Amino acid sequence: MDVVPPKTHEEKCVGPESEQAGKAEACQDCPNKTICETKPKGPDPDLAEISERMSKIKHKILVLSGKGGVGKSTFSSQLTLGLADLDKDVGILDIDICGPSIPKILGLEKPEDAVHMTASGWEPVYPRDNLAVMSVGFLLNSVDDAVIWRGPKKNGLIKQFLKDVLWDEMDYLIVDTPPGTSDEHLSITQYLKNGITGAVVITTPQEVSLVDVRKEINFCRKVGIPIIGVVENMSGFVCPKCKNETKIFLPSTGGAVKMCRDLNVNFLGSIPLDPLIARCCDEGKSFILQAPESPASKAYFQIINRIIGYVENGVRNFEQ
Repeated sequence: MDVVPPKTHEEKCVGPESEQAGKAEACQDCPNKTICETKPKGPDPDLAEISERMSKIKHKILVLSGKGGVGKSTFSSQLTLGLADLDKDVGILDIDICGPSIPKILGLEKPEDAVHMTASGWEPVYPRDNLAVMSVGFLLNSVDDAVIWRGPKKNGLIKQFLKDVLWDEMDYLIVDTPPGTSDEHLSITQYLKNGITGAVVITTPQEVSLVDVRKEINFCRKVGIPIIGVVENMSGFVCPKCKNETKIFLPSTGGAVKMCRDLNVNFLGSIPLDPLIARCCDEGKSFILQAPESPASKAYFQIINRIIGYVENGVRNFEQ
C-alpha cells in the first residue's frame, strides 16, 4: 500500500481572510495560528484604493529568481532602461526591502534623488521624463543602513508603495523582488490580485540555480501568476578585447533551455557575462547605451522585444 504524505499547511490553509482563520482544523499546528486568529477578518479595505491607483498602469511585470546572485536586479534595471529607450512610459518598483540595489544601479544616490512627500502621496524619483523609480533605498539616512524588519512591516511598506506613491499613467511597471518565495512575493501577489501581467524568472545555467527556479515556477503556478518566460543570465563570458564567448558556468543538466522544455515554459534567451555590465551598474549607467554592439546588449534587446511581444501582441512561443 502506498503511503500518502500529509498535506502541508499551505495546501489545507483556509486563508487569512476567512472567518475560520486560526480556528479551522488545519490551523491548530500552524505556526501562524495566532496571527490569523487576531487579524481583522474580511477583505482588506485598502485593496480597492490600490486597484484604482494601479489601473493607470497597463502592464505589471514581476522579475523573480529562486536564488540570490543571479543578476535579477541588473536584469530588472536593464529591462526598465530598455523599455524607456523604446519610448515606453515605465516605472520600476524595488520591493527588495532588505537589499535595495536599484537606486545604486540607476545612479540615483545624489541628495536631489529623493522621494518627496506631498498632500496627495509620495512622488517617485524621475531620472527621465518617462521613467519613475521607487525604492526603500530612497528612504534610508545612509546607503549603509541595514533594514532589519519582520514580515508585517515589510508588507506594510509594499502596500504604501502601491497605494500612496503617485504613479502616473504608464505602459509598464517592473517590480524587482528579492530572491525566493517569501513575504514580499506573497504581499505583492495579494495586493495586486489579478492585476499582474506576468513574471520573468532569472536563472544561471548551473543546476544549483535551476533547482530553486523550479520552485519559483511552481510558486507562480500556485498563486496564478502567468509566466512570461525564463532568462538564463551569465550564460558565458564575453572577452572585452576579441568579443569571443566562453562558457563559465557549465549547464550540467541541460541548463535553462532543457528546464523550460521540461516544464513547458517559454525560454526568453541567454545573456552572456560582460565586464562592462558590472561597471555600468556601479557607475549608474545604462549598459545597453554604453555598449550597443556587445553580444550581451544584443541579447537584452532580443529578450526585451520578446517580452513586449508577449505582453502587447499575445505572442506565446518564441523561436530559439
